[in-house]
Amino acid sequence: MTVHDATPTEVLPPRQMDKHDLLVAGFLARYTGQSFTAYETDMRLWFQWCRGYGLDPIFGIERAHIELWARYLEIERGNAPATVHRRLVCLRVFFWLMQEDGVIDKSPAVNVKMPRWTTDLTKKIGLERQDFQSLMFTARNSTPADEALVAMLGLLGLRVSEACSINVEDFQDTERGHRVVRFTGKGTKSASIPLPVPVLRSMERAAGERRRGPLLLRRDGSRMTRRSADRVVKRLARHAGINKPVSCHTLRHTFVVAALDAKVPL
Repeated sequence: MTVHDATPTEVLPPRQMDKHDLLVAGFLARYTGQSFTAYETDMRLWFQWCRGYGLDPIFGIERAHIELWARYLEIERGNAPATVHRRLVCLRVFFWLMQEDGVIDKSPAVNVKMPRWTTDLTKKIGLERQDFQSLMFTARNSTPADEALVAMLGLLGLRVSEACSINVEDFQDTERGHRVVRFTGKGTKSASIPLPVPVLRSMERAAGERRRGPLLLRRDGSRMTRRSADRVVKRLARHAGINKPVSCHTLRHTFVVAALDAKVPL
């Protein structure tokens, strides 16, 4: 089993890897979380494309090969410009590291043309107060887990990965008279946030009689994931009659906009 045929958690011990496997595994070992998952997929696609044309994915690669791979991503795979840009950034970092380590003489990705794209700012605007109230009402009438998810995203400002990672035991402590929730934030930084009463009540309803384990559960009893949480939010938005794109990150923007409207200092 090799790096490009399996997830990095399944790779062979270093002494049993070939040269390519070891170099890729060493590169991926620098990352965790979503960055790790994205770069692992990018490297897998690069290796598959190269070997489909009889190319060595690391040695003897020229800039033209990477430019052609970018066109393959755009035309044949239908990747959006932002996705192509990120995949090219992955190769830039990988080949830069190979150059720094003396594995290759010069990175072939330095002068690769990066695609341009514009950001749809409408997707970064939070919900208006009435729409968010409708969403909360719909979530409250759905399931306790759905209500807690929307409350933590829209009233607490958590990232979806942070909300999904919370366990029942993570919000049982009290600091300075306030119940707090503890979690690991972006960059593996530990954080704790005081819980407003409406958020706390929704989390307690989601926990029920349980004292340990994942707070947000799917219908099959497993932990809610980023993707399943996104499906929940989109479903609730449709049922609430909200006629605009809504995602988990929309609710994070909603929290920020509402805080600024309430004169909370930036």
